[in-house]
Amino acid sequence: MCVTSISRVLPVVPSSDIDLLTVLQSLWKQKFLIAAFSLAVGALAGIYALLTTPEYKVSTTLRPAALNDLDALNRSGVYSLPREKALISVGAALDSYDVRLGYFRANPGLFAPMREDGQTDEQAFEEFNRNSIKLVLPNAKKELDLISAYIGLELRYPKNVDGVEILNGFVKYAIETERQQMAADLSVIIKNRLNELDGKLDAARAAYEAEKASRVATLLEKDNLDRAQLQDELRALRVQLKSRRAERIAQLNEAITIARSLGLKKPTTPSSMASEGESGGNVIRTEVNNQQIPLYFMGTDALEAERNALRQRTSDDFTEPQVAQINKALMLLKNNRLIESLKQRENEDVFLQNIEPLRAEMARLNKLDFDVTRLNLVTIDKYALQPLKPIWPKTSLMIITGLMLGAMLGILVAIILHAVAQRGRDLERFTKNA
Repeated sequence: MCVTSISRVLPVVPSSDIDLLTVLQSLWKQKFLIAAFSLAVGALAGIYALLTTPEYKVSTTLRPAALNDLDALNRSGVYSLPREKALISVGAALDSYDVRLGYFRANPGLFAPMREDGQTDEQAFEEFNRNSIKLVLPNAKKELDLISAYIGLELRYPKNVDGVEILNGFVKYAIETERQQMAADLSVIIKNRLNELDGKLDAARAAYEAEKASRVATLLEKDNLDRAQLQDELRALRVQLKSRRAERIAQLNEAITIARSLGLKKPTTPSSMASEGESGGNVIRTEVNNQQIPLYFMGTDALEAERNALRQRTSDDFTEPQVAQINKALMLLKNNRLIESLKQRENEDVFLQNIEPLRAEMARLNKLDFDVTRLNLVTIDKYALQPLKPIWPKTSLMIITGLMLGAMLGILVAIILHAVAQRGRDLERFTKNA
């Protein structure tokens, strides 16, 4: 009952409102505390800045090459490389993981200070590639031209590292790598062009060989056909001559029979036979007769002699001039000089048609001597230079920030202490009043 009555009589202590003037007066009284916190935190920030390894940053800028640097390559007709494309190719090489790794492995001495104990080459490179080097490109939202186009490269590195040599060397390495790749591409393109031209020449040679073989076959076929026709004509003509000789022999046999029956041994004429039948006297007869004198008037002697000669004849070729002409034609057909000339050609390439442009292009490609190692793919507008001061840590900024944070912490502590003291005073007054 007593406790309950006391709780009803004693009111809850109200939270007093914060008086700004009182708070400011309290903060002023604790100014040394605030200053101590500020100096302490500022000192810690300064010590951290002094103990932190300084980091430096260098950068380089690449711009498109001059127009005359790529003119010879573009005029070669083999490889086309506009200036903006060359810049993009070099930028791709600078951003390439393989190119960066190749440069890292090729220069272990430059990257030795950046490698921590226990790190493998791959781990050290991953940290370098992720945190140290950065490719800078122009704003892609803007419409760029060759004047405003550029590619930048930044490198952050700690103290005791030759960042200038690393960045400039890497830029040269990337450009040289792109040159080598371009030289390899150019060599492959020229080789492929030459192989293509060789293929066209081989096709032209094959077509020529096929045409020559077809022409030779056509000529041989024509010669064989002409030879067969002439031989057929010669055989037919000889059969005709033999038949004519047999007919002549039959005519001579009939004429010999008639001449024997008439007693004609010597050649005579009808008028001579008529004059022998008349009485003696000097009679001169003139015979005008358009008809052919019968063969038996030649007499048996002449007729038998002709018949014997015909029977002993072994060939009738000499009696027909056409036989000699046929034999002449057959003799000419034994050797076709055009076919021999076609088969005896030594340098057949000179007879190929429409290949002069191919040979000219092959000669041009074989004599194409383009030194890619002297090709300027880009213009290095700005080389990396030794920085005057590190970009991190910013000692002044860190100390100022530490002082401000210390002051804020001191003020917070002072406010808490003031609130605690004020609460204690309020409780004390309440206790006295009770």
